[in-house]
Amino acid sequence: MEKYWGEKIKGEFDQVYFKELMSFVEDEYNQGSIFPEKEFVFRAFNECPLDKVKVVILGQDPYPTRGHAHGLCFSCDASVFPLPKSLKNIFKEYESDLNKEMPLDGDLSNWAKQGVLLLNTVLTVKEGEADSHKNKGWEKFTDAVIQVLNENTENIVYILWGAKAQKKGKDIDENKNLILKSPHPSPLSSYRGFFGSQPFSKTNEYLVNKGIEKINW
Repeated sequence: MEKYWGEKIKGEFDQVYFKELMSFVEDEYNQGSIFPEKEFVFRAFNECPLDKVKVVILGQDPYPTRGHAHGLCFSCDASVFPLPKSLKNIFKEYESDLNKEMPLDGDLSNWAKQGVLLLNTVLTVKEGEADSHKNKGWEKFTDAVIQVLNENTENIVYILWGAKAQKKGKDIDENKNLILKSPHPSPLSSYRGFFGSQPFSKTNEYLVNKGIEKINW
């Protein structure tokens, strides 16, 4: 894991729950198809170092479809077509909010490199089985990640799509950060207020007002 993240989060690595989690995940990789590939499990942290974080987008768990998940929430490999439905809706809002054409593919790593932490609540999943690795310890680990952010950073934009992300972010200090909430971009809920929520322009407006370089979405 990227060194600044590693320094701040290392206390978790020695805890019993984390050792049990790593044992479980290792067994799962040995027994079947688990996503993302091992080398990408902590990719969100390596692509977006702690001292570079400007924005946090919280997802749920990786795409369970082969070839889709690559360690960044909502993002997928550039070769994936058609796009996952939630990502397609994110791009529809992107198009409307920024008056720009949709990106050519679903790889959001350029966002991560600019300071967008694309963090899933659960970092692994079994092929074809969404939520198959929930309640195994990942949630406790990512709670600790959010706590590290809360204690060591300010002027971060947290984009919380859906009730699960909003519950996850309930303890974020709203006095020193911007929290943007809307329904999840999935086809089941996007029409309830995700469309028209303007997360991209609102994020950049806040960053600029704080003297921080905006994101080139």
